[in-house]
Amino acid sequence: MHSIVVGCGRLGSELAVALEAGGHTVSIIDKRKTSFQRYLPEHWTGRAVVGFGFDRDALDQAGIKEASAVAAVTGGDNSNILAARIAKETFQIPNVVARIQDPRRAVLYQQLGIQTVATVSWATEQVMRRLFPSESVAEWTDATGALKLVERAIPEAWAGRKLAELGEAGRFRLVGLTRGGEARLTGPDAMGQEGDRLHLMVTADAQDDLDERLASGPSS
Repeated sequence: MHSIVVGCGRLGSELAVALEAGGHTVSIIDKRKTSFQRYLPEHWTGRAVVGFGFDRDALDQAGIKEASAVAAVTGGDNSNILAARIAKETFQIPNVVARIQDPRRAVLYQQLGIQTVATVSWATEQVMRRLFPSESVAEWTDATGALKLVERAIPEAWAGRKLAELGEAGRFRLVGLTRGGEARLTGPDAMGQEGDRLHLMVTADAQDDLDERLASGPSS
């Protein structure tokens, strides 16, 4: 499969190398020729195109007509969105992703059908996990920030109780647990045990309600 990476910085070059290692043919576009010399390894065998990811001549040189995937990962949100929209809407590329720094704009473009990676939101979550590993923070957040996978230590009140009672339709539900160092998916009959670590999917606006449900214990 042919892939195009727009932006030859640290992220773009790492992505291009990883794609090539995965068996893809790869072209990388950057407005500065020096970026290729600075960031790409000597063994790079892909195509390097000087230009802009939203310029049709540059895209033609990069093989846009044969491409199945485009990743726009420059340092500018506007450039990434423009490149992503042209790839998706003009050239009908099936797999397009844009790197977006501003989380609010990431949500907007996600709603417009452009897959985004909100790097600020993602980095914030990762730093929080490492600063305070004993606290409950998100293990994973979708690009819009609307859906999270969180980990919680099982409260004493839920030990010996059916964990399906933790769910609330459309807001949060248990998807797995770690017990004795072994992670597993949970079914409707799963019972809690002391020492369990619970893995739950939750909407961003329901985290407080989830924590309240955990703290209050089963209804009966």
